[in-house]
Amino acid sequence: MYFCLIAALLQTAMLSYRHAFHAGNHADVLKHLVESRLLKYLTQKDKPFWYIDTHAGAGCYALSEGYATQNGEFESGIARLWERQDMPAALADYVELVRQINPDGKLKLYPGSPLLALELIREQDRLRLFELHPADFDLLQDNFAAYGSRVVMQKSNGFSALKSLLPPPPRRALVLIDPPYEEKIDYQRVVEGLQEGLKRFSTGIFAVWYPQLQRIESRQLPEQLKKLPVKSWLHVTLSVHAPSADGYGMHGSGMFIINPPWTLHDELDEAMPWLLNVLGQDNHARYRLERGGDAAD
Repeated sequence: MYFCLIAALLQTAMLSYRHAFHAGNHADVLKHLVESRLLKYLTQKDKPFWYIDTHAGAGCYALSEGYATQNGEFESGIARLWERQDMPAALADYVELVRQINPDGKLKLYPGSPLLALELIREQDRLRLFELHPADFDLLQDNFAAYGSRVVMQKSNGFSALKSLLPPPPRRALVLIDPPYEEKIDYQRVVEGLQEGLKRFSTGIFAVWYPQLQRIESRQLPEQLKKLPVKSWLHVTLSVHAPSADGYGMHGSGMFIINPPWTLHDELDEAMPWLLNVLGQDNHARYRLERGGDAAD
């Protein structure tokens, strides 16, 4: 049985971004589909690994009250998958993870990336979570307090934390980089963080989520990531509708994975057409799946 503590509807002048507004939306579906496949792959070997989340958020979100009800973004995301019985295997596995924290069968809670990871890791694996927003960090601590040394949390920006954590002791890890991108400098921080991280841990799996926006930094980021000195990469995007006429708002999102497992491309190649059909909102909806180099074995 899972529970999650949620934030009250309070406005915060500093660090205003709260992922609870967007929990379970189309971008979360894409991000957590990919995350779950990466974690499933890592658990196939007995050797332990670390899951490192640079921007962990609160860890769990209520969909029936609080921030998530303001825009109801989950209604055009996870809610569209909830009753479907015809999903490709990878999507069915992801939805089953969400069902595990909703044991009564009603979609009331949505797991953030850390809780999704906690559902998949084994006793020998570890979570290292970072969150800078003071209210979300307090919620993160409360939501994961029962797991002891398996989950270590730190109130800080995860970009800087990568220097001290990499390489991890087991020499296996998934690093999820998922900043809010409220500040333009976040795009630069992603590239610089990966450059530093790859110097220290070139064999790790790094997964970057980013929003598809009209701003040039968003469009340039994947092209910058393709230029990093890596053995292999995979890039998947899902746009659910046309960009808005006024240039504001997110019309889609992308995941860029460095050192992806060899299985990931085929899993996404099966899942993405189905996901596009279910989550697409107009005739401008589309997905993209591309890769470079040699996938990890």
